Amino acid sequence: MNNETRQVTVIGHKNPDTDSVCSAIAYAAFKSALSADTAYTAARCGQINGETQYVLDYFGVKPPEYVSDVKTRISDIDIRRAPGISRDMSLKKAWEQMKGSSAVTLPVIADGRLEGIITVKDIMNTYMDVYDQEILAKAKTPCKNLIETLEGEMIIGDPEGRIETGRILVGAGNPEIMEEYIRPGDIVIVSNRSDAQICAIEMGAGIIIVTNGTTIPRTTKALAETSGCAVITTKLDSYSVSRLINQSSPVGYFMKKDDVVTFREDAYIDDVKKVMSEKRYRDFPVLDADGNYRGMISRRHLMDIQGRKLILVDHNEKTQAVDGIGEASILEIVDHHRLASIETISPIFFRNQPVGCTATIIEQMYRETGLVPDKTTAGLLCAAILSDTLLFRSPTCTPADVEAGKRLAAIAGIDPEKFASDMFHAGSSLTGKTAEEIFYQDYKTFSVNGIKFGVGQISSIDRAGLEDVKALLEPYMKDFSKNHGMDITCMLLTNIIEEGSELMFDGADAADVLSKAFHTEVKDGQTVDLPGVVSRKKQFVPSIISALQK
Repeated sequence: MNNETRQVTVIGHKNPDTDSVCSAIAYAAFKSALSADTAYTAARCGQINGETQYVLDYFGVKPPEYVSDVKTRISDIDIRRAPGISRDMSLKKAWEQMKGSSAVTLPVIADGRLEGIITVKDIMNTYMDVYDQEILAKAKTPCKNLIETLEGEMIIGDPEGRIETGRILVGAGNPEIMEEYIRPGDIVIVSNRSDAQICAIEMGAGIIIVTNGTTIPRTTKALAETSGCAVITTKLDSYSVSRLINQSSPVGYFMKKDDVVTFREDAYIDDVKKVMSEKRYRDFPVLDADGNYRGMISRRHLMDIQGRKLILVDHNEKTQAVDGIGEASILEIVDHHRLASIETISPIFFRNQPVGCTATIIEQMYRETGLVPDKTTAGLLCAAILSDTLLFRSPTCTPADVEAGKRLAAIAGIDPEKFASDMFHAGSSLTGKTAEEIFYQDYKTFSVNGIKFGVGQISSIDRAGLEDVKALLEPYMKDFSKNHGMDITCMLLTNIIEEGSELMFDGADAADVLSKAFHTEVKDGQTVDLPGVVSRKKQFVPSIISALQK
């Protein structure tokens, strides 16, 4: 998500129904049509049920991305896109890059993979604590590093070669003294004295570094070439060369490569903070899922985190929202349910209307802005309305739902009656489904005065199909509440044609609460006929809430 385009996720409730999924897709399309600088993406926080899958397949739409939670991850924040450096980069050049970017840590990269890290402290230690004369050879220093660090020129030798043997020496004495300490392969710093230059070459020096911009006699060059001695000239004086030469060493020799603390892009920020509190480093590399280097993160990146940006559709209740909602930044809510427990830090756009379906509101928003949904989007919105209003038979259905449904059906080119019949049949089909899958395909949880209750609903135009669902769910429902921490669990088996429901229930106090809610005697182990009750939102849940509040 770390790019210039703002990313916003449009998402419905847990155990999503057709309205939740289709409204998320349609509203993401609507918002995208209105804004060029924000990317709106539909998502879901539950599995697609049979009814919704039928709708998506009918209109050729892929299911939205599944999002298990919206807890803030590294991928949700801006990290430092520090370019990686090569292990062959000189310490001096790495230091200059750090100064230029105000960084204290640089990642060492090869083919996109992290090899290690080099820090300001590492470089300072090499300058203050390294007195090893053979450091350039041990570090397999590229000759080009030496040339670059000393601002010099190699007039004899291979600039692409590496230093693999020899000590660093200063040829400051007379030739007789120099002959006593120069060994084959040594790197000898010499001035403008030709006798010292020749002595170093004759003693087998691997490289001579001639300081002060001295012009080298042709005879000395010829001797060096014949002897296989590389020659580098620099305008720097001998003191400066001696001071800088170690800084030509490659960072790969000094970098930390073992036990480097890294984070994956999908790591939760809460987990990152814990690690950072235990590891007193300034910067940490970030890797993607394949282990490739992505950037650097530090404590300052964790300040004022806003979290993932969301638009909620078809719900405004925390218990129904995607996990981690408390860490997200909610921008908008579009819903048709009662006001509940979602809280926001700042004012947001909140559109809530007493209609039978969220899709009806979205269709109104299209018309209000002068936009016309395409055939596919119109089909998804129409399917959502037919589903939520039970083909306009639900008491939650309003004239606005009917009018919107007809307009959308005309754009999508579908017959509402036939389409709804096929859609409901697909939703109540048991083919290949487990009891758990059927139970959760349209299940919501609520909380009133500390009492947690859940309500699922299966709707069908086929009485026999509902009997099959009942037989499959009965053993699954037994002791469900106790096993899942629910006080009351209900399942409505709704016959759309007969316009009524049969209620299955579970929970220690369920029978008592249901008796009060529907003014009839309810006994444990029995189901309850609720003629005329087809709406969970308008008829069933309000009655339960009223009974619990009493």
